[in-house]
Amino acid sequence: MANTRFSVSTRRLVPRLAYHHVLMFGHAVAIVLISIVLSGCSSYSSMTNIYILGLSYTNSTPSNLNAITQNLSETLNGFKGSAHLEVRIGYFGMCVRQRGIVWLCSSDTEGLAQQIGSENDPLDLIGTASKFKSDVLFSGLLFMAIVLAFVSMVLMATFPNTRNEREEHSGSDNGVKTYPSRPVTQVVLTQSFVAAVLLLTAGLWQHIGSVGAAAMAETANYGNINTSIGTASIAMAWTGCVIETLVTIFVVILILSFIVSDRLGDD
Repeated sequence: MANTRFSVSTRRLVPRLAYHHVLMFGHAVAIVLISIVLSGCSSYSSMTNIYILGLSYTNSTPSNLNAITQNLSETLNGFKGSAHLEVRIGYFGMCVRQRGIVWLCSSDTEGLAQQIGSENDPLDLIGTASKFKSDVLFSGLLFMAIVLAFVSMVLMATFPNTRNEREEHSGSDNGVKTYPSRPVTQVVLTQSFVAAVLLLTAGLWQHIGSVGAAAMAETANYGNINTSIGTASIAMAWTGCVIETLVTIFVVILILSFIVSDRLGDD
């Protein structure tokens, strides 16, 4: 009986789903992914795995150094001592873990530095991470993309669905497609396109910035610092960009189908 009710409700729901509902779902997925990226390193639990750049001390010494750089590396290694600290940076927060025990997350860099203590961070990883967060990371593009995608999704919700009209001679119901106004579809297309461009720019900015900062940090500290790129954050950012781009393409296809239908109707 329950299966019968489910199948009946499913048959009633499917005809109500239209092309623009799929596009609205794409907008929603992109918004959720970008929101997760922005909230990385803002809590003590799972958000510590969503980060842009990670810095940590390492005890390994590179073997491909010349005499001068080898001496510099050994000097920094002696200054570092037995420090064991890991730092992860997000857009609005930073997480620090000492000796792999417990993550401490906060947006207050000075507070984290005081909790850890300068003796446990001799090469100032927290200061380096704070500099990267303030000078390299920029969340404005992602916020603008979220707003545009949300407004576009709301406008899509105003698109009319297929309505049923009863034929007089046969008495049967026929589905008649109704189209949204052309100005609304143009606004939706513009906002989707701009959101996709903003996500592309932000994705490149985040990716290139984190890779460049990681390379500079390792080079400047002569192998005493190990860096890691937040693959989960990068994957989510690029996935959101791809989804928003696909939504834009499908909106173009939707508008072209309206134009073709109008011309066929005129003929």
